[in-house]
Amino acid sequence: MLSRRTLLGLAAAALSFTATASYAQDWKAQYPELTLAVIPAENASTTADRYQPLADYIAKQVGVPVKLNIANDYAAVIEAQRAGFAQIAFYGPASYARAVITGVATEPVAVSRHNNGLTGYYSVIYVKAESPYKTVADLKGKKLALVDPNSTSGNNAPRFGLHKDGIDIDSFFGSNFYAGSHDNAVLALAQGTADAAANSWNSEDDSNLTRMLNRGILKKDDGTPMTKADFRVIYKTAFLPEGPYAVLSSLPDDLKKKIATALTDYSKNDKADFDKLSDGKDIELAPISAKDYQPIVDMVKFNDSLNKSQ
Repeated sequence: MLSRRTLLGLAAAALSFTATASYAQDWKAQYPELTLAVIPAENASTTADRYQPLADYIAKQVGVPVKLNIANDYAAVIEAQRAGFAQIAFYGPASYARAVITGVATEPVAVSRHNNGLTGYYSVIYVKAESPYKTVADLKGKKLALVDPNSTSGNNAPRFGLHKDGIDIDSFFGSNFYAGSHDNAVLALAQGTADAAANSWNSEDDSNLTRMLNRGILKKDDGTPMTKADFRVIYKTAFLPEGPYAVLSSLPDDLKKKIATALTDYSKNDKADFDKLSDGKDIELAPISAKDYQPIVDMVKFNDSLNKSQ
C-alpha cells in the first residue's frame, strides 16, 4: 500500500515532469525551426558539405529542424543574430567580437579543439615561394589580399600585429583588397592578382591552404597542381582562439543547454560527420566562454581606434 508520503512524492514528481514537458513545448512552439548561420570561410559548396551534417545532427539532438544559412560575408552572420534570425552561429573570433561590441546578445558555447590539443590558430601572410619576397618589409608598395573586414586571420590580427611592428597596412602596401573568403584570398595570390595574402594557419599540415591543396583547386600556369612548396609564410601573428559557436542569449536556458551539449558531444555521437568539419584534424568541440574572447574584443576595439584616428 502506498503511504501518504509516497503519494505526495509521486504527485510532486508528476507536477515537475509536467512543468518540464510544458516548458519544452513552450520553446518548441516559439522555435519550431532553428537556423545555424555560418561565415563564408571557404566556397559555398565546401562550406555546405562541412556544416549541413552538423545542422542535421543538432536538429536530431534538439528535436526541431535546423536550417543551414551560409552567409555572403561575415557581417551577415552578425546581423542575422542581431535580428534574431539565426539562433545559432559559427563566427570567426573577430566577427564574434564585432557582434559583442555592437550590442548583439550572443553567448559562445563551443570551440574546436585540434589534434595538437589547442583551441586556436594563427594568422599568416603567404607569398609565392618563387617570389623575391622574404620578409614583410620586402612587400612595401605591393598588393595584399585580405579576407573580410570582420575576419580575424584575414584582417584584424595582421593589422594589429603589424601595427605593433610599426607597419600600417593601409599606407605600407601599394593597395589591399578584401577577397571575400579565405579561399579567395589564396586564389588571388596563386593567380597573381595579389603579391601576398593573409590567411589562417594551424600547423604545416593543417591550414586553409593545405585544405585547398588537398582538394586540388590550386593550379600552376601550366595546369599542374600546386603544393605547399609553392608558398612561403613570411609573417605569423601571436596565437589566436578559434572562432566560437554561439547562441542567442534570449533563447530559453533549456534550449541553450541542449544546443551546447549537442555541440560538445558531436565528436562522440557522430564522429564521421564531426570529422568532416576539419578533415579529421579536430578532436572535439570544447566548452568556451565569453571571457576567453576578451583579448580579441580588445584587439578589434584597438583596430577601430586606429581607423578613427586616420
